[in-house]
Amino acid sequence: MSVTDQERLASNLRPVAPPLVIEGVYTDDQHARLLGVAKQHGPWPTITAHHFRSVEELIATSSGMVPKDHGLTLDAIATANFRGFLAENSCLHYPEIHDCFYNAGFLERVKQYWGAQYAKPTMMLFNICGPHNSGLSPHLDAVTFRGVRIENTPVWMQNVMGKSGLFRDHIIKMAQIITWFWQGDEGTFTYWPDGPLGAPQRIGHPMFNKGVVVQNELMFHRGDPVGQPDERAITGLAHRSKLGYRAAADDWAITTDDTVVRTYEQRKIRFLVHWNAEVYMDLHEAKLVMDHTDDLTHERVVDTLLADMRAKGVTVAEPSDPFHDEDFIRALTSTYTIAPTQDWIERPAGVRHSG
Repeated sequence: MSVTDQERLASNLRPVAPPLVIEGVYTDDQHARLLGVAKQHGPWPTITAHHFRSVEELIATSSGMVPKDHGLTLDAIATANFRGFLAENSCLHYPEIHDCFYNAGFLERVKQYWGAQYAKPTMMLFNICGPHNSGLSPHLDAVTFRGVRIENTPVWMQNVMGKSGLFRDHIIKMAQIITWFWQGDEGTFTYWPDGPLGAPQRIGHPMFNKGVVVQNELMFHRGDPVGQPDERAITGLAHRSKLGYRAAADDWAITTDDTVVRTYEQRKIRFLVHWNAEVYMDLHEAKLVMDHTDDLTHERVVDTLLADMRAKGVTVAEPSDPFHDEDFIRALTSTYTIAPTQDWIERPAGVRHSG
């Protein structure tokens, strides 16, 4: 891929504004109730198990390319980070956290972040883990479009669409408030606010009840490895593993096929709460989204991508199943691959990390 092509793709992947750090995001009572949901309703699957059926789909969501005969499995690249959904499609699953999801203060923050008139909460989830090797691959969150969104489309397809730049007129403006509850000295947050060709920045410690207002679906970012290096290894971890709280032992256990492969005491748990909202600059934009008068269809998306790849000289067949056809996914990934070119360089002691 030429430098010009890389710059064109990179231009699509910048947030509307740099992340805005906030402190004391939730009250102690709210935090206790949020963690209580995680304790009471588990065990929880891995993040990747929620979203991916193949290595190709996972790679298409982040960055890079995988050879056709790579031989990798999702078990081989599984990480011990687990996820639960608290609210989806603007519907809260757990009434005990009503004030956390339908949060007037959060709505005002994201409207100010965008300079917009309207917003509504759409989704809330948590990620939970203990010390583990999370990997160092930056990724995007699911890019939302009118008619094509997480409720009806695989995350990897949403992100390929975002990277391609072909559907910018249909992107729905989004903002997130992401909050960390973590007492350790690791598990930082690295992000690329100036696009994947720019320099990264990092949000560091302390990270207990620290949050950030951000547009993560158009900004590469990653959660850095959690815990001390000598406590990260986990034997027996698989794509299908789950994490659950054990009240009798007052600890958390990773199980694979009902066999415990790792336990953590509560102080070793990193709890991340992700709140998501759609944002509308004015009433016309709100109605355009809600009335579905200018939605994309999956057929139109696939036809647009095929036409663009073929115009670029890429040989690609009509996919038998666009959401899961591995040859089609590889063709898309190779055509629209873009990844950060600079990684975080630790500053000398005494130099404050930005963010």
